Amino acid sequence: MALVFLHRVIGDLTLGKPDLIELSEVETLEAAARAIAGSSEGAIPVWHKRIPPAGAAPPSEERFVGMLNSLDVVAFLARAGGDRDRAMRTPVSEVVTPNPSLLREVDPCVRLIDALELMKLGVRCLLVRRSVACKDVSKPFSMLYNGKWLRNIETTKPVNAATSSSPPSSSSLPQNNFCCLSREDVVRFLIGCLGALAPIPLSSIASLGAVNPHYCYVQALSPALEAIGKIPHGPCAIAVVEANCDGSHKILGDISAYELWKCDYVTAAWAMANLSAGQFAIGTDENGCPSPIVPPDQAIDLPVEDVTVGASPRLTKFSSRSIGFFDNHLKQVQTGRPRSMYKGRSKLLTCKHTSSLAAVMAQMLSYRATHVWVIDSESEDDILVGVVSYNDILDAVTRYASSVVPPTP
Repeated sequence: MALVFLHRVIGDLTLGKPDLIELSEVETLEAAARAIAGSSEGAIPVWHKRIPPAGAAPPSEERFVGMLNSLDVVAFLARAGGDRDRAMRTPVSEVVTPNPSLLREVDPCVRLIDALELMKLGVRCLLVRRSVACKDVSKPFSMLYNGKWLRNIETTKPVNAATSSSPPSSSSLPQNNFCCLSREDVVRFLIGCLGALAPIPLSSIASLGAVNPHYCYVQALSPALEAIGKIPHGPCAIAVVEANCDGSHKILGDISAYELWKCDYVTAAWAMANLSAGQFAIGTDENGCPSPIVPPDQAIDLPVEDVTVGASPRLTKFSSRSIGFFDNHLKQVQTGRPRSMYKGRSKLLTCKHTSSLAAVMAQMLSYRATHVWVIDSESEDDILVGVVSYNDILDAVTRYASSVVPPTP
């Protein structure tokens, strides 16, 4: 099982990945919103502005500011109030929370197992310089497992290209060709290696210890805006629940960066500022009760289902995926047509605690979700028992591998 972690390097995961396009801290939230729509995990790295004469300098850990996600944008607009369209022109530097520890620059020839250990310590993105070949099959970087980070700096002598027949090392490649690898990229790679990971993928998430019981939650009647301060960074989600008499929680929905990933941030911000957590997460049901609250300054046609003649129309059950995608939003702005109303989610991503790890991985990747809520398989009331995130999956697949992988020399 451990061979896939030993014989694979992080550079293998860069195949097919687009080059990094930097988002500077001086850009506006409107530009950040467009970038988030095409990002993984609903978040993008933010960089310090390049200053001449280093204007052509490649991205590096020193220039990294932090990660900006969709929930950060919606929460900022909700607190701003007033003209939220104008607030979308706010510089990103006023919204992003500086946290340089979320990104690390690694050599493309670093072993996969070592890169996963970094992500388990809280790193969200790996900055990797592209390479066509590595000197060795695997090249572990110098990271002590007590948490101390040591950059693997290699000093090489000039090589005569005419006399050398060895493949080029990563240090001889252009220095400005980078890409970012997220935890989603790693899990997507691992799901293609399920056979090599056997029997772990077919084991239940409960038996692997992949269920995190320490989830964050908020009561459905609490204001949605108050829930923002309770949301953790991993995963960036909070469950909206109803408390039962026995102290258990019935999950109704959630508020997360994933749910707001491709929404119309302005209308979502209005809803967050004016609705309860339950209304924000769920919205209206199929029967149109309770009716969603619509901003009074927006004339909006409510969506209705196709009905037969003589029948009364009813509101459709809505989805956060139809809150308003950016392409539609930009067309509305350009044509002057009114923005669509805020709509909540249609279906919560859940699994049973008896679900296999492979099934949960496939579920997260198919929806490009950052987490899945775990409910009790013996209950019919969606009793919440925990949450599975990318970090929980990485910890589960590497726990056995770490015990058989030889230590870094």
